[in-house]
Amino acid sequence: MPAPSLRARIRTELMEEIKAAARRRLATDGANLSLRAVARDLGMVPSALYRYFPSRDELLTALIVEGYGAMAEAAQRAEAKVSRTDLRGRWLATGHAVRDWALAHPAEYGLLYGTPVPGYAAPQDTVGPASSVIFILTGIAASATPAEEPPGTPLPEGVRADLRRLIDQQGGGIGEGLLERVFAGWTHLYGLVSFEVFGRLEGTIQARRDYFEHQMNLMADLAGLPA
Repeated sequence: MPAPSLRARIRTELMEEIKAAARRRLATDGANLSLRAVARDLGMVPSALYRYFPSRDELLTALIVEGYGAMAEAAQRAEAKVSRTDLRGRWLATGHAVRDWALAHPAEYGLLYGTPVPGYAAPQDTVGPASSVIFILTGIAASATPAEEPPGTPLPEGVRADLRRLIDQQGGGIGEGLLERVFAGWTHLYGLVSFEVFGRLEGTIQARRDYFEHQMNLMADLAGLPA
């Protein structure tokens, strides 16, 4: 494959500079980005920036996709370091990696899981990256839990259909009951992280890492992982 042309390399570098400037704006102004402000930070006229990102929404989408990707990559790296037979250790490592990434990148996490940006509707391009962590967790749980649904409150048929569609999209052989339990752990994970990142634990829980690990262990119990 031929090397990218000089023009292509310059374009790529400029796009990376624009995204870096936009991330800095996220930290100071929140997710309601102004392309004019980003252009001003870079010493560009707005019309020049529009040649790289034709709209604010396209820039936001690029940041969102990269944010999900960075968080998932951190989770994958942490999970890969744990012995394949230590299923609970892999589950906890995934959760801690998500938490650590969010605490290190609160503005980017806020873009992903904070207040919706007025006027922005996330396109289909963001759905796959947003699902990466749950499929890490599902892969771990699938190694320990039979595919059949355990006894208990039956799944409503509409929920079962939703979960079956997700399973079919991923080509997995797991059961709806397992995916439903992992979904509970997934939503609990982001609830815990969001409460911490957005300051909802102030004045209540101080031993936050210990509290987080305890809650993730409860979710590992629900997912059927051995102690």
